[in-house]
Amino acid sequence: MATQAEVRAERLAQLPFEVSVNAGPQSFGGFVAAVKEIVSHRELLDLLIRRELKSRYKDSTLGFFWSLVKPLTQLLIYYVFIGQVLQASRGVPDFAIFVFSGLTLWGLYSEIITTGTSSIVTNAGLIKKVYLPREIFPLAATGSAVFNFLIQLGILLIAIIALGQFPVSLNLLYVPAGVAIVLIWGIALAILLSALNVYLRDIQYLVEVAMLLLFWASPIVYSWKLITDAAASHAWLLDVYLLNPISIAMLAFQRGLWKAGSETRTIDDRVIPPQAWPHYMDLQLLGAAIAGLIVLFIAQRVFSRLQGNFAQEI
Repeated sequence: MATQAEVRAERLAQLPFEVSVNAGPQSFGGFVAAVKEIVSHRELLDLLIRRELKSRYKDSTLGFFWSLVKPLTQLLIYYVFIGQVLQASRGVPDFAIFVFSGLTLWGLYSEIITTGTSSIVTNAGLIKKVYLPREIFPLAATGSAVFNFLIQLGILLIAIIALGQFPVSLNLLYVPAGVAIVLIWGIALAILLSALNVYLRDIQYLVEVAMLLLFWASPIVYSWKLITDAAASHAWLLDVYLLNPISIAMLAFQRGLWKAGSETRTIDDRVIPPQAWPHYMDLQLLGAAIAGLIVLFIAQRVFSRLQGNFAQEI
């Protein structure tokens, strides 16, 4: 006579291997339901963000100070070697503010993507033990990245104010616009890549290479003027370049905080005219935001389809 444990094991064996967990219908209604479920677990999301921050600097003497070391080191490297040695700063007034603005926003995007991609795999223990909306893990990685971004943004604003270069104009509105686009695209890709990484672990290594390429494909350590000059005889290349939503977000962020880019300056007895920003920049920002929301919807639907076997795969 079979024991109770054997009966239970036989019943489990008869269940299909692929079980859809909260997949929901592949429609807008399913997306809304997923958002509502995440909102209902907002306290858990807050706890996961706190855990992420604490674990990152656990047993560290300097703690959150380390979140400033990397961007400040990057600033020093790019300012000295790119700006001074390679003379990139000759045509860029207040080059330090320009570079640090780009590095600050790029740090947010890069951290969302890299930590978000591995967020499901690194939280395998929780996923196997309890049920909760799995999108919460890349979102927790995003919350941690936002916290570090705010610290770096605070340092940037202090430096801008100390140098007397705080921009008091409507251009400041470009700052939240640029941040919003980075967050939309960052969350969308983090959700999508975190699901794919469960089934193909090479994804996280491909992401590292892609982020390195994307860094140099975005106007972070070189100005928009350098791009327009290089593509002067091929104007269509500028349209291709701006298809990258991070490029237009970066330009918006710089336009809002880099005051010298909107004024005529003199460097080494040379008159530097104001930065010529892309035409129809406002429409391009709106287009990047709408496209990002569409990608976010698709990413969540793909995530919902793939999450059924997370526990088995990890």
